[in-house]
Amino acid sequence: MSDRVRVVARVSGRVQGVGYRAFVARRAAAGGVAGSATNLADGGVEVVAEGAGPDVRALVEALSGPDAPGFVTGVVQRNEQPCGVPGFTVG
Repeated sequence: MSDRVRVVARVSGRVQGVGYRAFVARRAAAGGVAGSATNLADGGVEVVAEGAGPDVRALVEALSGPDAPGFVTGVVQRNEQPCGVPGFTVG
């Protein structure tokens, strides 16, 4: 599956306690993207997204888009090798 990509994004701002991870999970499911959204100790959220390139890019754009709950002050992302994660989890 050479068209699959994996992005790990660290989202900062007021993104805990506002439904942010559930929002990410819904957007991921709608786009067929696998991965996870996990709260971090510093108040941020880490999002792992794996799937077809255009679908992952759309999800990453949505992380700080106008529909995202809370208040996003930054998204820092890095690309990784896809590893075939199944489904999407919220942790």
